[in-house]
Amino acid sequence: MAIHRLNHAVLYVRDVDASVAFYGGVLGFRTKLAMPGAAFLQAPGSTNDHDLGLFQVGGSAPAQQGVGLYHLAWEVETLDDLEEHMVLLANAGALVGMSDHGTTKSLYAKDPDGIEFEVVWLIPAHLLTGDEGAEDPRPKPLDLAKEKARYGAGTRGGLGISVPVGVSL
Repeated sequence: MAIHRLNHAVLYVRDVDASVAFYGGVLGFRTKLAMPGAAFLQAPGSTNDHDLGLFQVGGSAPAQQGVGLYHLAWEVETLDDLEEHMVLLANAGALVGMSDHGTTKSLYAKDPDGIEFEVVWLIPAHLLTGDEGAEDPRPKPLDLAKEKARYGAGTRGGLGISVPVGVSL
């Protein structure tokens, strides 16, 4: 059930374009998806769909939110692991949401200081059809039982996405 890696970080920034230019120009990040007030970047040596999300304060960010960390996403290996974390977080009173983002299945929780984090399972590359959220990219409610029936409760997530094929863990 262990979390095995940091999948991505999301930051609130003052100017998305300036931040994209900085992370791209200085650290070599590539823009994978951009929209007004937000961008998702991939690190130069990464196979992950995004390693850094940027949300402009005043755009997608809540009005009271300042510049800084929005959340970190911790990746789990299987949907069974995701379900175990769901139960643990709910029992601790920390679970604040669950979303189906098409290619990822996510839990959202807050630590004792109110810092949000995500626990995420990624559909492995060989199971992607290209239809995951294509018609409507907005997050949907997560139906974990349906996802387990579709992909298998013990299927190793992230292969070919966040975990390069051929890497043994």
